[in-house]
Amino acid sequence: MLTLFHAARSRSFRMLWLLEELGAPYELKIVNIRRADGSGAVDPANPHPHAKVPTLSDDGTVVFETPAIALYLTDKYPNAGLGPRVGDPDRGAYLSWLAYYTGEIEPSLTAKFLKIQHIYGMFGWAPFDDVIAYLTRSLERPYLMGERFSAADIVIGGSLPLLMSRGIVPESDVLNSYKQRILARPSYGRAQAKEGG
Repeated sequence: MLTLFHAARSRSFRMLWLLEELGAPYELKIVNIRRADGSGAVDPANPHPHAKVPTLSDDGTVVFETPAIALYLTDKYPNAGLGPRVGDPDRGAYLSWLAYYTGEIEPSLTAKFLKIQHIYGMFGWAPFDDVIAYLTRSLERPYLMGERFSAADIVIGGSLPLLMSRGIVPESDVLNSYKQRILARPSYGRAQAKEGG
């Protein structure tokens, strides 16, 4: 049995959404996490080494970090079609998008939020404006993988509504259209209904 260790209003919502999209049977385990406002605490029930979410347990096999969980689940349930299989020509692009989230989007976003000036050669990620420009160009098609909705859209697109509503990611016709497309999926609504446990 799959168990998703989850906290409401956190990054783990995307993996809740992915499980709903996959139609996989799972158990939702609500855990406490430390919050930016100083609330919360380390939850001993959470197997993540830094007491964060998401964490997935598959009959004792523990997987943590969003891209790793997304890859694990799409490989475990290949017939759902949410991730290209090994040998598929689209596999490289899919893996690149999953890694792009934590390798480029998250650090550039954090640097922007903290007002850290990007220095080429010092940081291993691109400047935030370059990342958003690339993402916007890539989404002139329906999804990150072209015509095919994938777990990469959940990993990357799932964070856009909050980032856009806070003015962190600038509004654009391309990003607004993409956001509306992915949030219209029935699995998104089902995940929202389960968000608080």
